[in-house]
Amino acid sequence: MSTAKVVLVTGASSGFGAMTVRALADAGHAVHAGMRDLAGRNQRAAADATAYADQHDVDLRPVELDVVDQASVDEAVRRVVAASGRIDVVVHNAGHMVLGPTEAFTPDQLAAAYDVNVLSTQRVNRAVLPHLRAQRDGLVVWVGSSSTRGGTPPYLAPYFAAKAGMDALAVSYAAELARFGVDTSIVVPGSFTVGTNHFANAGHAEDGEVVAAYEVEYAGLMDQVAERLAELAPDDQDPTEVARAIARLVDLPKGTRPFRVHVDPADDGAEVVNAVGDRVRTEFYRRIGLPDLLAPVMG
Repeated sequence: MSTAKVVLVTGASSGFGAMTVRALADAGHAVHAGMRDLAGRNQRAAADATAYADQHDVDLRPVELDVVDQASVDEAVRRVVAASGRIDVVVHNAGHMVLGPTEAFTPDQLAAAYDVNVLSTQRVNRAVLPHLRAQRDGLVVWVGSSSTRGGTPPYLAPYFAAKAGMDALAVSYAAELARFGVDTSIVVPGSFTVGTNHFANAGHAEDGEVVAAYEVEYAGLMDQVAERLAELAPDDQDPTEVARAIARLVDLPKGTRPFRVHVDPADDGAEVVNAVGDRVRTEFYRRIGLPDLLAPVMG
């Protein structure tokens, strides 16, 4: 295994985040599990993480972190550095799904979806990246979605659009951080229909009148989408594979990490499309004489 690293994971109270902090801790890293409201709604999740650390003799610590609040983000990063002496890796995992006809979402709801899924990463980056740049070393992991390039069923547009925005940020950040020696990897999960709470905890469109109008022509569509997605996924789908993929990335030496890793049991086509886009990106940087921006500077 590579040298133990100090890792901050956002959205670590449940789903991929909770799985990831355990996988990273099991791999020997010092892991800070970012979650909001440790004394309230996530008290149980924080207690479970602490209990896991005690039972498995690993370094896993909950840290108060609300990704939509810059002051909370800044304080969380300060606490991580104070507790562990540095920070080496940030995993952008926090996100929230919303379901419903796109027209039925108010502009404020779309803004809220962007806030959680996109702007949150900018808050965290502005707190973490000064440390990574000063070290001239580090890793930023972005947990994206196959929906940005693969199959996109209806009634999920605000979430899909936000994840596409996050992916675009990740791609640009990769080049802008390379000369600081900071590595970037994008993990692309597909639609897991077991083991996560994305659909159960999803938000819904506020405009009930518009929802009702769509229900006339698209009766039961959301249930149909969920059923069809479940049919596409193999019986042995395992969401912990996303956590293991992240742990493998953290353990790889700088400069050897893949730019993008797909974990897509339903195989919705995102890997094919992303391969083309990433190849074009590579060729473009070479054409404009900036190939050094394709990988972090070593040393």
